[in-house]
Amino acid sequence: MLSTPGPLTVFYDGACPRCVGDRRRYEWLAGKTGKDVLWLDITGRDEELRSLGIDPRRALLELHVRDGCGHIHRELDAYIVLMSRVRTLRPLAWLIALPGLRPLLSWAYRRWVARRLERSGRL
Repeated sequence: MLSTPGPLTVFYDGACPRCVGDRRRYEWLAGKTGKDVLWLDITGRDEELRSLGIDPRRALLELHVRDGCGHIHRELDAYIVLMSRVRTLRPLAWLIALPGLRPLLSWAYRRWVARRLERSGRL
């Protein structure tokens, strides 16, 4: 499982109601341990994303998390890094990291995101 020191920056789609809801649930579950997580809405920040080495289109298609060392984690790795910070979410982080389950979850995640963006006319 990926474990990273220092604060995290989560690049999320603030125009996505589900993404905003997931952020709220995470903050509620994380409590005080979630204070070292900065949430950055990627909407309208293409140049800023590019300056960080993040492709804005990929940022829409995959969650991105920058760890305290400046490394960018994306898709399921980003979720694992984020969830491993919260005691109640660690088992889920461990589960999605399993080699046998990970490809299936990655496929389902990519498909769900593409459908969401197509429905909203943003893909």
